[in-house]
Amino acid sequence: MSMMFGKPRALHASHFSSSNERSPHAECNLVLLGCRGAGKSALTVKFLTRRFISEYDPYLEDTYTSEEVVDQQPVLVRIMDTADPVNKRAEGLMQEGPVNPERYLAWANAFLVVYSIDNKKSFEGCLQYLEVISQYNKGVVHESPVLLIGNKLDMERYRQVSKADGSALASRHGCLFREVSACLDFRLVQQVFHDAIHEVRRDAERSNHIRPPLYISEERALLGLPPLSSSATSSRHGMPTLSTLSPLSYKEIPSVAQAKVVTVKSSRAQSKRKAPTLTLLKGFKIF
Repeated sequence: MSMMFGKPRALHASHFSSSNERSPHAECNLVLLGCRGAGKSALTVKFLTRRFISEYDPYLEDTYTSEEVVDQQPVLVRIMDTADPVNKRAEGLMQEGPVNPERYLAWANAFLVVYSIDNKKSFEGCLQYLEVISQYNKGVVHESPVLLIGNKLDMERYRQVSKADGSALASRHGCLFREVSACLDFRLVQQVFHDAIHEVRRDAERSNHIRPPLYISEERALLGLPPLSSSATSSRHGMPTLSTLSPLSYKEIPSVAQAKVVTVKSSRAQSKRKAPTLTLLKGFKIF
């Protein structure tokens, strides 16, 4: 089941429809994990509607969509509020934990693992989710950020999990740690979700870093090809050899059949002169 939240007053559909105009990460999928009663649904609804609702169906799993603006950049946020069924052990005891995690592991850009500070068992149940995520991140190229959330800060008088214990568990698994309350300040709850989006964007920017281009001679070595001879690389008219050219990878140069003429016009609002016109070959880069 999917529900749509948010008002498009500050956003336009063009922000999300054009792939060429998108920010590094214009869409973000967040997954809330944790034992029943930890407050996953309360946090989700608080973030989406600014309202606190105390009672939810613990067996209902939903996905919500909201258009948000984070750091003055539009982002389409999808939030999966999970509800894992309770496992019955052989001894007759009921045990909570990850069930069929494949449904959200590959889908999520970031994970928010939630426990209640007044429930020690919910904190212990987080360990299973963190281990599943850690195991999954080991097998992927780009790890998904994880936030450990201690909810129900308004129940401080009944606290069973110290802040130090929560921080220590987060440090062992390399994730951020926050304590909030779904029934108190909206800004703290909003900041938690924005922190998750920040981490996703930061990781996206890191993964988008372009490898420094190699000289042709270096690239041939990586491909296992023999180096070019000096006679093959020298020009008949005294032009510089290929090894002395600017460090541009030959793979970035399009073939003649694929090259297209593109006209780029640059102008300034304060300039009264006619805007110059620059003709380029599609596929080249301007630095």
